[in-house]
Amino acid sequence: MPSSNPRRSIRLQPDVRYGPMKTFAFALAVVCLIALPAIAQEGHPLKGSWLGTWAGNKVHGNDVLLVMTWDGTNITGTINPGTDNIVIKNATLNPTGWLVHLEGDAKDKSGQPMTYTIDGKIENLPLANRIVTGTWKDNRGGGGVFKIGRQ
Repeated sequence: MPSSNPRRSIRLQPDVRYGPMKTFAFALAVVCLIALPAIAQEGHPLKGSWLGTWAGNKVHGNDVLLVMTWDGTNITGTINPGTDNIVIKNATLNPTGWLVHLEGDAKDKSGQPMTYTIDGKIENLPLANRIVTGTWKDNRGGGGVFKIGRQ
């Protein structure tokens, strides 16, 4: 026999008002956990194409393009691929201060060998559009300001 007492006739039902919100919040958290690490996986800080200037370079012009890669052990690449094809023969990155050192052997317009040395520092490291600023010099006494930005 049902009770006439109102407290005994109340049935507790699950609160379904927050069910869709909890599902949405859980789905959003899962998407963030998957997507954020994928965005952060850029690889080596010097890997990629870099475009900029090496001011005062009378042999190869003021504009410079570098394409660098990281094979897990070494930084390799080319300066001005397709036109001058200066192979980077020595490259180092010192994570203390993010200092970059590059060396490459080139030929001038008459075919005579020359060597370039570039020293710089990575700025805006956390950003995809980071830059390297510093100086360049050659073995003939030329040199100037060097600045490249990652493309």
